[in-house]
Amino acid sequence: MALSPSAHVDSFTRDNLPPTELWPRLEFTLPELTFRGPLNAAEELIDRSVTRFGSQRPCLLTPSGNSWTYGQLLRKANQVAQVLAEDLGLLPGNRVLLRGPNTPWLVACWLGVLKAGGVVVTTVDALRPWEIRKIIDRTAPTVALADHRFLDDLLKAVGGEFSVLTFGGHDSVDLSVRCRSKSGHFRNVPTAPDDVALLAPTSGTTGSPKITMHFHRDILAIAETFARHVLDPKTSDVFTGTPPLAFTFGLGALLIFPIRFGASSLLLEKATPAELARLGAAYGATIVFTAPTAYRRILRDGLAPLLRSVRCAISSGEPLPSELWHRFHSATGLELLNALGSTEMLHIFAAGSSVPGAIGTTVPGYTVNVVTDSGCLAAPNEKGFLAVTGPTGCRYMYGDRQREAVINGWNWTGDLCHRDEEGNLWFDSRSDTMIVSSGHNISPREVEEVLSQHPNVVDVAVTGKPDPDRGKIVLAYVVLNPGDVDEVAKRQELQTFVKDRLSPYKYPRDIIFVAELPRSANGKLQYFRLASSRETRSNQ
Repeated sequence: MALSPSAHVDSFTRDNLPPTELWPRLEFTLPELTFRGPLNAAEELIDRSVTRFGSQRPCLLTPSGNSWTYGQLLRKANQVAQVLAEDLGLLPGNRVLLRGPNTPWLVACWLGVLKAGGVVVTTVDALRPWEIRKIIDRTAPTVALADHRFLDDLLKAVGGEFSVLTFGGHDSVDLSVRCRSKSGHFRNVPTAPDDVALLAPTSGTTGSPKITMHFHRDILAIAETFARHVLDPKTSDVFTGTPPLAFTFGLGALLIFPIRFGASSLLLEKATPAELARLGAAYGATIVFTAPTAYRRILRDGLAPLLRSVRCAISSGEPLPSELWHRFHSATGLELLNALGSTEMLHIFAAGSSVPGAIGTTVPGYTVNVVTDSGCLAAPNEKGFLAVTGPTGCRYMYGDRQREAVINGWNWTGDLCHRDEEGNLWFDSRSDTMIVSSGHNISPREVEEVLSQHPNVVDVAVTGKPDPDRGKIVLAYVVLNPGDVDEVAKRQELQTFVKDRLSPYKYPRDIIFVAELPRSANGKLQYFRLASSRETRSNQ
């Protein structure tokens, strides 16, 4: 598979692509998926949208009133690109780490990096220094741009290794202040369609971040498939939701999709389900993205009627129970759109069923099969592994895990599914040990690694525990040093210990203290016996 001539002076990302023989098969079956070079995704998103829809159209909305038009966003993105290229000497292909909540300035930074030919490294603002350091070690950024309120943990992780600029502050060296001295005119770097634009970390079952690599054309492809053919966006639409822009789910939902189609995006920095409902109603949100947990809480709080302006409510990140679909439909008249995607595929590849509980059918532009252990297509109602092809696909940096993720040209997502007689796709379970809690993917091994660092912990095992509100919660089985222990105090101490070292959503909400963990003769932990002991405990 021949690559286009690259515009990257720094060849780091292209040098670290997996071997092309390990790539998934790519399919460009829709006319909208014809991308010829040069192609800069930021130029396609914001420059062309200003030309098509006008500079005065509302683009980014915020509850604080700091809202930007399309013309303002273009100017700010150009100014960011100028600071990066002119002041910091950013070279095409250099990596830029971004850290911050969902704000207009984060959007401007994301677009500005691509305009300057840089490669965005996305990080969630909740990450702790230890987590950030893992990403830095794998992606080797040359500069970081961070919201001025989320600087401390980043500085601890960087340790003076490269330049860090804040944005959104008032200090004279703050990026947003430096931008004022720039003209707002920038000649976009003519990147190739298959130049890497985005490095998106994802937690794997080992707890070490896998780095997914996405091209400029991939960014546009998810807009021309799921957004165009399933959402059918209008310029009058207002997109909103809870996922951070650092997750590819949020990146598509709140940045790529609305800007590509001239719509508006209501950015919520840290929205609770109640805030999502109230602010969505106040700003006339028409397309909402969040996890089933949030829809359940909106129902519980009696706020579902506030979503009357919504025409499309997308549910993703965790399985959508049919009972929740029915309850939400009864309260709002809306049919929740169940959707399945992954960071490796960049966004959603299956969605759209009106059958309660089903994921739906394949998004136009993709092919989705259910495959048995023997490699054959599964029969109706037969469980199998999900295999996907399309215009996007899994490319892990360094290729160290590529052989497991791509088999015979197909992306193996780690999902176990089945199809019914009508062809609807149904999610059954994950084939790995990932815990999906309130839409967050949590690696048990990562939590185990942190708990094992506590001086009183002798042994630990972490699993997921079913929970009616969150789908699953993190449950830790802990063996402590011998001695009398106040379990309530020790439980709180261990929970705080994890919160201080990992993103808060990863902490164990339940901890069971045991004398020993069940292991096989060769020392392998027997997780199935832990589940049995939990059931025994709950029945006592």
